[in-house]
Amino acid sequence: MAVANGEYEADAAAEASDPPHWLRKVVLFLSGQTISLLGSMLVQYAVFWYLTIEYRSGVYMMLAALFGFLPQAVVSIFGGVWADRHNRKYLIMGADAAIALSTLALALIMMTGYDAVWLLFAVMAVRSAGAGIQMPAVAALLPQITPTRNLIRVNGVNGSIQSAMALLAPAAAGAIYAWSSAATGGTAASLIPIFFIDVATAVIGIGILAFISVGTVRKASDVQTGYFADLVDGVRYVVHHAFVRWLLIVFAIIFVLTVAPSNLTPLMLVRSFPAGAEQDVVNLAVLEIAFSVGMMLGGILVASFFAKRSRIGLIVVSSLVFGVLSIGLGLAPNVWIFFGFMFLVGLAVPFFSTPSMTLLQETVEPERQGRVFGFMGIVMAVAMPLGMVVFGPLADVLPIELLLVAAGILTFVVIGLAVWLPAGQRAIAAARAASQVSGGDPAVAAAAVEEAMHSKEP
Repeated sequence: MAVANGEYEADAAAEASDPPHWLRKVVLFLSGQTISLLGSMLVQYAVFWYLTIEYRSGVYMMLAALFGFLPQAVVSIFGGVWADRHNRKYLIMGADAAIALSTLALALIMMTGYDAVWLLFAVMAVRSAGAGIQMPAVAALLPQITPTRNLIRVNGVNGSIQSAMALLAPAAAGAIYAWSSAATGGTAASLIPIFFIDVATAVIGIGILAFISVGTVRKASDVQTGYFADLVDGVRYVVHHAFVRWLLIVFAIIFVLTVAPSNLTPLMLVRSFPAGAEQDVVNLAVLEIAFSVGMMLGGILVASFFAKRSRIGLIVVSSLVFGVLSIGLGLAPNVWIFFGFMFLVGLAVPFFSTPSMTLLQETVEPERQGRVFGFMGIVMAVAMPLGMVVFGPLADVLPIELLLVAAGILTFVVIGLAVWLPAGQRAIAAARAASQVSGGDPAVAAAAVEEAMHSKEP
């Protein structure tokens, strides 16, 4: 009873120290981001489907990946520093506005009848650059307005909401794209209605975010440093923080060997299970819906039943599961089993992404989180197109099924090495030590990581 009373008093004290109106801010923030995300996902699906059905080429898929991700990698170098130096709310609003304006300009140009494919790639690059500003700011703002003890639940709920939007978006994109494609004869003009919807959702998202009061994070030190000094400090922090470095390496492995080849699954669908142009759109929508249903269910499971489980354990196991599922996709004998494996891939994603995000939020000091999440954006934005540079052209000379199986086997080998090597074992031990002693305080967690890493040195 004494223990129970002590836990109750500790919980009451923690609740009393929570920032005022934090739940209202979180609800508004997630609502605005969800609405904006819906429009972005409509564009993402429709453009990707158009390129897949129109060109059926691995090289075009590679170009889509390069234009869609490399600008984010370049801008993230600066975006992370901006997120630590400026008000994150205004960075998000500005990036959303720039993306919406570029999309509106593309729609208006296409309405004149000019629809060259380079226009699509150019706007994809602008949208990617906006994501390079937005991603680290969003990732760093959420822990800024959320009490640390509630972070994994909020991240889990956020993942489920995004998955629900991912469930709605392909169905909506498929219906709108099919209707517009029938009216335009399948030309690029069929994308115009979706572009206008994206602009409208961006305006709504910006309007909601405007009502949230968010301050600029101040450094622990009163000494003001320059922009490049902050950038160099961020680079040194990532290089010398062994756990953060290890986690970013794991992210790179997954994005090269799992995310990149999975971008070829729509191409595999229309090649290996052809069904005609209209049915191809339906099948592509079902493929994305299966993935999204899995992600939504996985997010609910993480938030409800796995919030207290080992973060590092979830990351390692889910990474190995990705390898198994990649092999399953490559060996799928019919379209329904193919859909089933895509559902399982979606189910596994939150077991990797949610604990990874939470670990970084828990172990990185608030004044450095923008830069660390910026580097995470760089890793993701470089690793995926790097993988596509290899897998995309190969998809035009080798069966995609063979590429998926090979990628799955490589995932087993590389993740196994990342866990088995001494550096990986030290990083895992440090993460576990931090979660046991930090009590949700990033400064304490960072000290625990540092101590654990040094204590394990040979």
